[in-house]
Formats: sequence, C-alpha cells, structure tokens
Amino acid sequence: MFNKLFITRIVVTKIGAHLCSFALIRVHHSRISVHSSSFVFISVKMKIEIWSDVMCPFCYIGKRRLEKALEQFPHKDDIEITWKSFQLNPDIKTDPGRNINQYLSEAKGWSLQQVRDINANVTNMAKEVGLHYDFDRVIVANSFDAHRLIQLAKTVGKDDAMEEELFKAYFTDGKNTADHAVLLDLAIQAGLDADAAKKVLNSTEYSEAVGNDIYEARQINVRGVPYFVFNDRYAVSGAQSTETFLGALNKSWQERERESAEGEGR
Repeated sequence: MFNKLFITRIVVTKIGAHLCSFALIRVHHSRISVHSSSFVFISVKMKIEIWSDVMCPFCYIGKRRLEKALEQFPHKDDIEITWKSFQLNPDIKTDPGRNINQYLSEAKGWSLQQVRDINANVTNMAKEVGLHYDFDRVIVANSFDAHRLIQLAKTVGKDDAMEEELFKAYFTDGKNTADHAVLLDLAIQAGLDADAAKKVLNSTEYSEAVGNDIYEARQINVRGVPYFVFNDRYAVSGAQSTETFLGALNKSWQERERESAEGEGR
C-alpha cells in the first residue's frame, strides 16, 4: 500500500528575516492498494516526520515545543520521529568572517540595528522554551553537509541527537556548521561512528537523500519550516504552541487507533 499526501491549504507568513508558516493542516490520503483486497497497515509506532533546516531558529524552538507536548502525551514511547532535510537558502555561501546579523543586513538592505531588533524577538521566543540564542556569534554557513550527516544519523536512529547538536552549535555556540572538523566533532557527540561520519564528509554520500527529502517537501507543498507531519494525516506548520502539538498528537493517535480497530474487525 502506498500513501500519497495532498495538502488542502497552507498559510505562509514572514517573521523578520526568516520564512515561517502557520496552520494546522488536514492531510488527505489517496490510498493505492497493491492487492485486490483492501487493508490498513498500522506500524508499531506512530510516526512524526519533521522538515527542518539547521539555520532555522524556529525549527529549534519547534523541536522544544514538540518535546514538551510529548512529555504530556501518554503514548510518547510509541512515537517515532524522523527528521527530513530542507534548505531555506541552498545557495548561501559559507563565510566564517561574517555573522548572521551582518549577512542579513547586507542581503535584506536593513540596518544592523533593525536586524538585531528582529533577532532579539526570536531570542526571547527561544528563551521561553529554555534555549539560549546568540545571534551575534552565529556564523553564515551552508547547511548541505550538515544535512548529509543527518541522513547518516537517520540510518542508525541518531537523527534527533544529530539535530540537537547542530542546532546548539549553530545558535548557541557560534560554531561553523559547514566546517568538516566541526561537523565530525558534532557527529561523534551525537553518537555516530567517527569513521562513518568522516567517510561521508570526505565524499558526496547522502547528497541524493538530502535532495529526495527536499523534493518530497515540494510535492506536499512545504514552503517554510519547521513542518511536522503526524502519521501521514495531520501537519503542523511552524513553531506552534505546545498545546497545538499536543492536540495534533491526540487527534492523530485517536484516528490511528480507530483505523487499527476497524482493520481488526474485517
């Protein structure tokens, strides 16, 4: 059985310098069965897929809000989270000599004070969920190689840990997340095998996997991140409130349980 996703609507807005989208979106299914008799397959765990970019400040905030929702969710041990690659600016050039404030000022034609005021608001949002952002230290870095490591991490169930290390390195520690030495150190901290990570960094391995995630995002009309898809059924777009995430978890779980019961009754 294959699932094809159709998004009914999406609302996109721009907060400061960052593209971010808002809405709780119903995801409709077109099911194609490869057998003559219809059936519903329910995996052991309910999945959540998250499209994200390392350089997206709302993605880290959204991660924390989802985690807080999961703390309140009685079936949290039955949830499987998969991180998907997305690049907000695939053409950005890594430049360790400039921080993100300088880059945005030049790219957008804003004064440095305007950029700092915008990022101060984002910093306050991050603080509300226990994160410390230091935009004055954030280095302009292309995220493609970081995404290749996330793809490697996904193969051994360490993608969530890899995302956490990358977000912290980028937004808090002021590290160059395009530098291979930095990335190797972060991969080791996330629990990846050093030789495997080094092999990826010294090659083009997982480039296709990154591209496939980005292509899939386009197919389901993802225009901004973070973007969360619950059980192929509901999407939460943007760093929504913990209550919104909890609602999506409960609704998706209830529908999953109902479908499972209906399947057993056939």
